[in-house]
Amino acid sequence: MSVDRRVANLEGDTGLPRKNGELVFDAPWEGRAFGLAVVLNEKGAYTWDDFRSRLVDQVRTGEPHYYENWIRALESLLAAQEIVSPEEVELRAAEYRALKRDPVF
Repeated sequence: MSVDRRVANLEGDTGLPRKNGELVFDAPWEGRAFGLAVVLNEKGAYTWDDFRSRLVDQVRTGEPHYYENWIRALESLLAAQEIVSPEEVELRAAEYRALKRDPVF
């Protein structure tokens, strides 16, 4: 099954936010987080089932914002795969908060 079909088949609380069948992103970072997770999977960084499992676990924590759960699941998986350390994630987030990085790219 292609990653497109697996993404589209996320169900229940892990199902992607949609309106009239189209994906809904309330902010640019949400679309980038979505795309990053999909591309990293397509490039073989992790299996989609591994990501989905972490997303399910994250949704269970009760965070109401879908893409906050998405990005936390992605960060957790990337750390577990030793692709990015938690310290690197925090450093980059701090750079964005301090406007040392362009928030669009």
